[in-house]
Amino acid sequence: MLRAAGDALIERGFGGVDLAEVARRAEVGKTTVYRRWGTVPGLVADMLAEMAESSQPRADTGSLEGDLAALASLIRETLLHERQGPLFKAVIATATTDAATAASLHRFYRTRIDEWAPCVALAVERGEAPEGTDPAEAIRFLSAPLYYRLLVSGDPLDEAAAKRAAAATATAARAGVFVTALAV
Repeated sequence: MLRAAGDALIERGFGGVDLAEVARRAEVGKTTVYRRWGTVPGLVADMLAEMAESSQPRADTGSLEGDLAALASLIRETLLHERQGPLFKAVIATATTDAATAASLHRFYRTRIDEWAPCVALAVERGEAPEGTDPAEAIRFLSAPLYYRLLVSGDPLDEAAAKRAAAATATAARAGVFVTALAV
């Protein structure tokens, strides 16, 4: 059912998703879909939760720059994926006007940040970044230029962009840019 919902979201955008159509695509009774989710935002929330849980686990290359390069590459591959890329665009666009979708999207990214933040925390332990470095902020910094290319500029989301994002984040982390009083 979640795959059918994703297909409908990609094809029609959030406003064009109908729970009865999702049921038809999934070859289940529409009462099954309505009983389980009740609303399109509820269905999108479960779809994003499933995506977060099934995403690749974080890398452990033994170095901050290596781990960040692995994450940047994963983000790039996901955003360029023939299914995942359009799905993220549709959900992000909807999140700008629908509070429930925005909350689901925020939970999705919180899960992914929580998954990858330990690579920065380990770098602090290894002495690659200063004490007080905020791991979550470093992960957000890494992701931002990649999403910017996807959603705003339309510039190529190539491997060089991913490598630059990783190198810039590692350099900024080493320089103490992400040190905060609230760091975990």
